[in-house]
Amino acid sequence: MKRLFDIVFSLVGLIISFPIFLICAILIKLNSKGAMFFKQERVGKGGKLFKIFKFRTMVHNAESKGPKITSKNDSRVTSVGSVLRWSKLDELPQLINVLIGNMSFVGPRPEVPRVVKFYTEEQRQVLSVKPGIIGANQILARNESDLYPEGIEDTESYYIKHILPEKLKVDLD
Repeated sequence: MKRLFDIVFSLVGLIISFPIFLICAILIKLNSKGAMFFKQERVGKGGKLFKIFKFRTMVHNAESKGPKITSKNDSRVTSVGSVLRWSKLDELPQLINVLIGNMSFVGPRPEVPRVVKFYTEEQRQVLSVKPGIIGANQILARNESDLYPEGIEDTESYYIKHILPEKLKVDLD
């Protein structure tokens, strides 16, 4: 039943949001060079890898130009990208992931493989369900980048040591 819900509502969502999708894509292309989508490997249910879709919010090849995890006021975020992030419209293409079946509307957010390797055995239980577009963490901490102290240099290390354990605790609860 949940899968049927995901299929129907992701399809309806894609159809209804098509004009917004088109506007976002055009603005991204006009604002900076590069693809309109950001695709990244994430870990899904049962540890299965998949490509997540988002609208690109950073400069072309941003991952090679700085830390792997974005912090507050990251200079690699484009002007259009900052609006897309603030409005959460950058997440809209994940409706495609829901339609394909590697994500659901509700569930824990999928992580990248290099972060999942730090999960404890207990924390790996979050991989027993399909990841989602929205979960408890997105409601409790709408803007994760606000959780980083000003001037933090090693965002990935800080994330793994301080933010990730709290996120996983919420997901497990």
